[in-house]
Amino acid sequence: MPKTLEEKFKSFCNSKNLEINQNQITTIKILENFYDKNFRSSIFNFFKKKYHKKGFYLHGGVGVGKTMILDFFYDLISEKKLRLHFNEFMLNFHDFVHENKNKGDENILNLFVKNLKSKVSLIYFDEFQVTNIVDAMILGKLFDKIFNENIKIIITSNIMISELYKDGLQRDQFKPFIEIMKIKTVEHELVIEDDYRKSKENQNGRYFFPLNQESNFKINKFFRIISKDRKKTIQSLDIKGREFLIKEFYEGVVRFTFNELCDKNLGAEDYLGLVSISKFIVIDKIPMFDDINSNQQHRFITLIDIVYDKKVPIAVTAEKNLDELTSSKSLKEPFKRTISRLYELTSSNFNL
Repeated sequence: MPKTLEEKFKSFCNSKNLEINQNQITTIKILENFYDKNFRSSIFNFFKKKYHKKGFYLHGGVGVGKTMILDFFYDLISEKKLRLHFNEFMLNFHDFVHENKNKGDENILNLFVKNLKSKVSLIYFDEFQVTNIVDAMILGKLFDKIFNENIKIIITSNIMISELYKDGLQRDQFKPFIEIMKIKTVEHELVIEDDYRKSKENQNGRYFFPLNQESNFKINKFFRIISKDRKKTIQSLDIKGREFLIKEFYEGVVRFTFNELCDKNLGAEDYLGLVSISKFIVIDKIPMFDDINSNQQHRFITLIDIVYDKKVPIAVTAEKNLDELTSSKSLKEPFKRTISRLYELTSSNFNL
């Protein structure tokens, strides 16, 4: 008899020497029910399938294991599937709209979703959030059509559905999306006291602070080691007609200052291009954040989300220790996720 999802999860945790938490087990059981209703064939499911919830929305604090659980679930599924950062998905959507701009808004949406359906039956978005007003206005119609085509969506987020795009511009026009998500997804909160990324096994060995001569010496020494015997070149990325220059490129090992990455008019497209050719990224001089440099902080959050999603290890120098980095008021909540991810990305266990 095939193992249950719970049994497989326990075996997975034991193989990784991970502590098993009862709240995670509860989440796994809810996921198995979601899987049974949407993917396992039975006469009962055949007649009830159109009434099943097509989405699974897992939210909770940073570092509680949301991504670990949905990664585990995603890897087990044999269906046609797609895992990508939400920013990347929306960039692909806007590119599609631009390429088909003469076909009318409704037709474009239908074409995009039909094209999606021909490729996948499940989409996985990790760390879902909505900050862009253009995306906010279209998501209701887009997700409604996706669900109507029987494409399943699994999502992790730090934010419950009702709090998405809170205080955003023209939020009333975003509310249809919230209603669709509440109707068509299983929403579950994962609550665990400790951030697993801050465990002793994950202590950050590549996070150097403060910004002084000693930290500079350490990261320069580290960089010499990882770039040894790698040829230095200058790489130029074409990002939709814009040049993104990488001046320190050592066969996949790259180095930037914080200002080079976050104090310029760069965005998700640029960072996706960067990580696509990077095996390791070094970032120098991460500052403290406040309301004055909140734009730079927003870019940094986007950068770290993409780097984490693509599993590219990093080393950094920063003004303060991770838990002492300050934030602008408006980005305090998403920055908690960034801090948590920096713990993991700079840990000695997160290797090339």
